[in-house]
Amino acid sequence: MIDNVSRNRHRWGIIYAPKVGALRPMKMWHEIREYLAEKGVEYDFIQSENFDSIERQARMFADNGYGTIVIAGGDGALQDAINGVMSSPNRDTVAMGIIPYGIANDYAGYWGMAVDDYKAAIDSIMTRRLRKVDVGCCIYSEDGEEKKRYFLNVLNIGVSAYIVELANKKRTFFAKVAYRVLGAFHLLFRRQNFRMRFRLNCQTVDKKLMMLFVGNSRGYGMTPSAVPYNGWLDVSAIRMPKFLGVLEGLHMLMRRRILNFKLVEPFRSTDILIEDVGGAGIGIDGRPFKPSFPLHVVVEPETLNLIIPSKINKRL
Repeated sequence: MIDNVSRNRHRWGIIYAPKVGALRPMKMWHEIREYLAEKGVEYDFIQSENFDSIERQARMFADNGYGTIVIAGGDGALQDAINGVMSSPNRDTVAMGIIPYGIANDYAGYWGMAVDDYKAAIDSIMTRRLRKVDVGCCIYSEDGEEKKRYFLNVLNIGVSAYIVELANKKRTFFAKVAYRVLGAFHLLFRRQNFRMRFRLNCQTVDKKLMMLFVGNSRGYGMTPSAVPYNGWLDVSAIRMPKFLGVLEGLHMLMRRRILNFKLVEPFRSTDILIEDVGGAGIGIDGRPFKPSFPLHVVVEPETLNLIIPSKINKRL
């Protein structure tokens, strides 16, 4: 067992999460495998069976002493893998690498990683430039037992969570449309308020909101000032606009100026206690999430060893 752990420390444990709705789901893996062989990378490989299997597979790699765990997938798959690693007693010895491949890759995009550019991603992982990054953590109770769910990007509540749920239900190429075009139309034609109550920074906020975002990173542009290594969570509370106000908000979102939108109230805190969301749906890094309340969201500073590109866009 000790010999296996020592051997695994220098190998990659790769989890491949095929893109939803791909006509040839293994095509990308065959290309990745050829490049790994060309580079002489030693690794063990598992293809995920479903969303639940990714967390279990990542935990297995971490428990067995793998020093590098690589997730080839999107934000949702990355979130599942992070939860597996964070639940392992070996989490401090694991370095996480990302090969962006999926419907949504916002967190990888923050670090300047291009979607489907697997060669650049593999080269970066081989370079092994490490950065300690923050991890968001949702703490809640289930049958009297404390539960934790970790995230790297954003917790979203309200209308936006419907888009996440729809994308996961369809599980086809249509899911990609759901994140983009359909999401915009949904905001236009299905505007809805939810009575939400939360506490942060010694104040209680109790009001009707259309959406609430708690970002550890930029959160698809909804928490654009969030930085995943400063020890803070950014919160955007968004009231329901009139029809033309939605158009204005979408325009400002695309220009990364959503915080200047008059119906957005920004906050920054190390934790937020969410007491009620008025029946609104909840999503976490591209996955539906159904916790109990109260829901305590905190940031765990510099908790995860992330492998980042050797060269990063200067805007970061």
